[in-house]
Amino acid sequence: MASAPTRDDKFSFGLWTVGYNGTDPFGGPTREALDVVHVVEKLSELGAYGLTFHDDDLFAFGSTDAARQTQIDRLKQALADTGVIVPMVTTNLFSAPVFKDGGFTSNDRAVRRFALRKVLRNIDLAAELGAKTFVMWGGREGAEYDAAKDIRQALERYREAVNLLGDYVTDKGYDLRFAIEPKPNEPRGDILLPTVGHALAFIDSLERPELVGLNPEVGHEQMAGLNFAAGIAQALYHDKLFHIDLNGQRGIKYDQDLVFGHGDLHNAFALVDLLEFGGPDGGQTYTGPRHFDYKPSRTEDETGVWDSAAANMHTYLLLKERAAAFRADPEVQEALEAAKVFELGQPTLNEGESYDDLLADRSAFEDFDAAAYLGGHGFGFVRLQQLATEHLLGARG
Repeated sequence: MASAPTRDDKFSFGLWTVGYNGTDPFGGPTREALDVVHVVEKLSELGAYGLTFHDDDLFAFGSTDAARQTQIDRLKQALADTGVIVPMVTTNLFSAPVFKDGGFTSNDRAVRRFALRKVLRNIDLAAELGAKTFVMWGGREGAEYDAAKDIRQALERYREAVNLLGDYVTDKGYDLRFAIEPKPNEPRGDILLPTVGHALAFIDSLERPELVGLNPEVGHEQMAGLNFAAGIAQALYHDKLFHIDLNGQRGIKYDQDLVFGHGDLHNAFALVDLLEFGGPDGGQTYTGPRHFDYKPSRTEDETGVWDSAAANMHTYLLLKERAAAFRADPEVQEALEAAKVFELGQPTLNEGESYDDLLADRSAFEDFDAAAYLGGHGFGFVRLQQLATEHLLGARG
């Protein structure tokens, strides 16, 4: 049985997650709205350390300055009373009708300028609350029709916006970095920067690439049929995993936002192993918030909301426990060795070896017995996966 969550686990939740009222494209709310102070108090009781939010989660779009400040003050007091922090803030550029064609990449220039002002205002709030990461999910930055959007110009406008934001936080001296959240589709038919790889390429084009990283989400990669743990490994490889959104997804369909682990459990196991222990070679791990971007099922009442919040944390800790046992198992280590997993960390070329040296090495080609791999030289990957499965199910260790 996994231990209870503590603040040291760095579990955080979006205000929009536990605050989801059950509305979907086919039906209205099934739960009453939750007040932000109540949310902070309940998350604190459950062992979470952080609350994140979009501006429009905390105060309604178009609120007066007075109404906005009232909600900010109430949040600040709740944070002070509980010790919960705000590690990340983001901005809603997708719900209001004005953003029907996007914010940063709308064909309408006036909308783009409005979007930038809205984000700059929320960056000030993020800095005021001590957030270290500002997430950018471009849910409306895209199109349904190929003729409707000049993609190269849209990317240039996206780049223009992010460059401006980088200048702003630098000039203001804010200790704040940006994290792009990729998603392939929904709500737009096709969204710009749809995957981890697309976002990495875009970041490389920026004037201040060091300020911008990634906030990958389980369901966003898996709904495109991609391997989330593999994507996270690449983000770590490029030192661009600035934040992460954890949830569950069952295959290629709409974005389900299930409880973490309530989807591809094998991949969730691999992900936690990677985040906590660096994978098979004990490489780079992740030290940031374990952020849950899920939605409590619309079938649940408020008790079910908090049960589901607890389930995210409990599942993560169970997987962390199982992954630790997996890594400590001598049979697993022997299977990893037999599968040559560690050999992948050995450079293919010898130290100082040139291509001339490689061409002169007959053992590398002329005398290499490629035919021996037909029926021989098995890697034992199935055995290794079975050991992982048995640890995942608690049958070993």
